[in-house]
Amino acid sequence: MNERIKELAEFHNIDINVMQAIYDDLMPSIIQECSKILLEWKKEPFPFNEDTAVELIHKHFNVELPPKNIRVIKI
Repeated sequence: MNERIKELAEFHNIDINVMQAIYDDLMPSIIQECSKILLEWKKEPFPFNEDTAVELIHKHFNVELPPKNIRVIKI
């Protein structure tokens, strides 16, 4: 089991099995949606930029970008 799932379950006080089920159900569709965003952006006439890609994904999901000086933990 992914250690990040365990951390999130503990942090949010959610049963680990429930958290794993949520992860298993949602993660594939989230990854597909992010991939779709990036593939659409790839068609644009400007070069790839990782910061812009991150901004696009955050904007798509209506999630605020973390401050630049905050370390983001990867899943």
